[in-house]
Amino acid sequence: MGQDPITLIIRTLGEIYVFMLVLRFLLQLARADYYNPISQAVVRLTQPPVRPLQMLLRPRGRFDASPLIIALVVKAVTLFLIFTLAGVLESASINPVQLLIFSAVGIIDTILTIYFWAVIGAVIISWISPNSYHPAPQLLLQLTEPLFALARKVIPPIGGLDLSPILIFLVIQILQSQLGRLLAF
Repeated sequence: MGQDPITLIIRTLGEIYVFMLVLRFLLQLARADYYNPISQAVVRLTQPPVRPLQMLLRPRGRFDASPLIIALVVKAVTLFLIFTLAGVLESASINPVQLLIFSAVGIIDTILTIYFWAVIGAVIISWISPNSYHPAPQLLLQLTEPLFALARKVIPPIGGLDLSPILIFLVIQILQSQLGRLLAF
């Protein structure tokens, strides 16, 4: 069954903007280079809705909840529009709490997906061009290094072989497999 073009456009635009907002949050959390051109682009594209909320909710150190809150709102509005266009709201009458839960699970899934692909990218970069000066590989390595450091505390490198990506992939897969259970309440 094909997807309605309007629904596809709404879903795509909503998911791209949620991705940008979550990426901004993760880059701030990882203390990635703010002056990296990619970081600058992410900040510039997400700043208009984030700035007013930052004035209300001051960032605490490297933790700034504003991009996550805006991402939650964008995800909820996207889901609301998609459900409305599909006629789901009239028949199933999804309440706002369910919509927020669906949105929160979607945000968590986006975070896990970003880390999954970032770890794959970081592993490939470490094989092909470990000392690259290009902004994208540097940003990927800065984003994933805190996660690798945490995983190395559990599984230290063995004979020069870093197994931390395997642990990270395993944890991500387990968490993503359990996200569906959160929705089946």
